[in-house]
Amino acid sequence: MRYVQKVATFLLGVLKTLRLALPKIGVGWMFALLTIDFNRISIVELGVTAVLITSMLGLHYLLSPFQVIAGRFADQHPIFGLRRTPFLLLGAVMTSSVFVTLPTVAHALGDGLAWAIPACIGAFIVYGVGIAIFGDSHHSLIAEVTTSKTRGGVITVVQMFTILSGIMAAVVMNIVRPEYTREAMQSLYNLTPFIVISSALLGVIGMEKRLKGDALTAALAKSRAAAPVGNPVGVAIKTLRENKQARGFFFFVFISIFAIFLQDNILEVFGAEVFGMSVQETTRFQPTWGGGVLVGMMVMGLLSVLLPISKRWIAIMGAIGTSAGMAVLAGAALTGRVELVHPALMGMGLFTGFFNVGALSMMMDMTIEGATGLYMGLWGMAQAFGNGSASFGSGALHTGLIESGLLAPNVAYFAIFGVEAVAMLVAAAILMRLSVKRFHALHQSRFTRKDIERAMEAGVMA
Repeated sequence: MRYVQKVATFLLGVLKTLRLALPKIGVGWMFALLTIDFNRISIVELGVTAVLITSMLGLHYLLSPFQVIAGRFADQHPIFGLRRTPFLLLGAVMTSSVFVTLPTVAHALGDGLAWAIPACIGAFIVYGVGIAIFGDSHHSLIAEVTTSKTRGGVITVVQMFTILSGIMAAVVMNIVRPEYTREAMQSLYNLTPFIVISSALLGVIGMEKRLKGDALTAALAKSRAAAPVGNPVGVAIKTLRENKQARGFFFFVFISIFAIFLQDNILEVFGAEVFGMSVQETTRFQPTWGGGVLVGMMVMGLLSVLLPISKRWIAIMGAIGTSAGMAVLAGAALTGRVELVHPALMGMGLFTGFFNVGALSMMMDMTIEGATGLYMGLWGMAQAFGNGSASFGSGALHTGLIESGLLAPNVAYFAIFGVEAVAMLVAAAILMRLSVKRFHALHQSRFTRKDIERAMEAGVMA
């Protein structure tokens, strides 16, 4: 009988994990559609200026503070007793609806119509706000319905769904639209609301516990006590200023994401400029790196469930290993050792997979009951700023070092990959000074018993 109960518990856990990962199908589909299809058609087939399209695609990084706003609002304003589900579905509707309009906007840009640029900016603002709401709500939900022990495995599956859904999206694109026509593009993009909203519904409906009566009042009181009252962005800044552990973790996330993705937009260019590789050869770079990430996440996700491994040390080990891979890639650039490139990329990917499991688990541990949305918004904002800085920084470094003729390509890439390696070591050093226990202890020390009682009274009066 006990064996049957264990099997049943295990199967329910697997089902819960798969459901939590389902919303990432929609996210992977949307990112793939933008970065594989929309950019290519707009720039190549329609002749739109590349910088305009890449700026639009990066606009959502600038809107990352909405994660804090959305998270704090959801913490304090449940809808029918639910703080994550309604907002996640709202984000799904907002983001997916934008895609129905994108073919028309893209062709208007190509035709040079006066209203096209404002319309494109407006569409991507809606997308950016929607993805901020969606991302914060989803991560907050995972943090609230999982335990510290199971979180590593859940995050591994969730991240794998994101990567795999992007791969599957590319396959679907070729089936639905084997050749480009305006009508075929519209038909492809019209699938987005169905894919995004249905995967979100299947993943979250019934997952979150509805708060009622005294439980709702207590939850709202905890939310008011957990963070200062005021503008959400101001609250976030005040939180970072007052809690050294939160501030350190914010910079750890920012620096590590910047370091990991600094090479993302110039990796294939590196292969061409340093080794004279063909397009076919350089297109293998990302699958090599991505394959390493998947293997690393699967291995460490399993180990984190079976063994009592510290999430902090998993992230530190991943950061140091990723730095070593970047150092090998820098050495390959400087010495012209082409045979080192793929092993370096595989090693970087493997340890980045380790890093993802540890860092993402810590992100969800570094939250406070009643302010989960606020803190997940903070960490999401740090990720977005890191990604945005990396995207801009890679282009700026390439222009400043190589296009200007300041350095030879091999020396320039040695410097760029070297910056990445050093930045990952800095991130690891920051993380060594942080701990989840000290984060919670510092938070608790900010509130006296009187503060808590005042918050409880406010909750009763609300």
